[in-house]
Amino acid sequence: MAIPTLRDQHIVIVGGTSGIGLAVAECALAEGAKVTVASSGADTVAGAVKRLGEGASGQVVNVREEDSVAAFFEKIGALDHLVFTAGDWNRSAGLAANPVAELDFERAREGMAVRFWGALMAVKHAQGRISPGGSITLTDGLVAHRPMKGSPLSSAFGGAIEHLTRGLAVDLAPLRVNAVCPGLVLTERISQMMPAEMLKRYTDRQPLPRGAQPEEVAQAYLYLMRGGYTTGQVLIVDGGKTIT
Repeated sequence: MAIPTLRDQHIVIVGGTSGIGLAVAECALAEGAKVTVASSGADTVAGAVKRLGEGASGQVVNVREEDSVAAFFEKIGALDHLVFTAGDWNRSAGLAANPVAELDFERAREGMAVRFWGALMAVKHAQGRISPGGSITLTDGLVAHRPMKGSPLSSAFGGAIEHLTRGLAVDLAPLRVNAVCPGLVLTERISQMMPAEMLKRYTDRQPLPRGAQPEEVAQAYLYLMRGGYTTGQVLIVDGGKTIT
């Protein structure tokens, strides 16, 4: 049996213009894949495509609007793998820190708009275009497994993606559906936000006492794309945080 490879496969990464998604794009291109990255900002898309270079293309999509998502996949056409890493962190920042007694439900609904409903819209409009042997890989977060004081909504949002992954793996079979659950990832945004002392406090009890580089987490997505006998799984990449 031939060794699985991503060479010449078309990978669409929604949220692929920064952070983990951009790292997935870079690693996939290094394996000879063709990559389309997408996000809501035209300048961001153009910058990512320029950085990625040969083999990369980009499109603008607003995953808050189903018409935009439908038009995006109509334009994309056939693909082999869908990766969804988009997250609207600006709109939902600080949501988790609010006590339940002070919860703003309009703001709470916004927390699901991109990471859950946007992901599901992308799946809806991509699944019929994915080649046999292809895959869908979603993204949640470690707070689904390690709730923190003041973070019940964030835990619920992450858990919702994991249950959606398992349900879709059954519903869309034999199309494979999986998810990656990253721990602390040193994206540009996180590196700017988190001082060194805070980073040390968060990671010092882990078996691997540091944050992950985006390209390290990207390897989990590449495995799930290649792994033809893996479906309905959540791959945790957290430096061992969940076992401490």
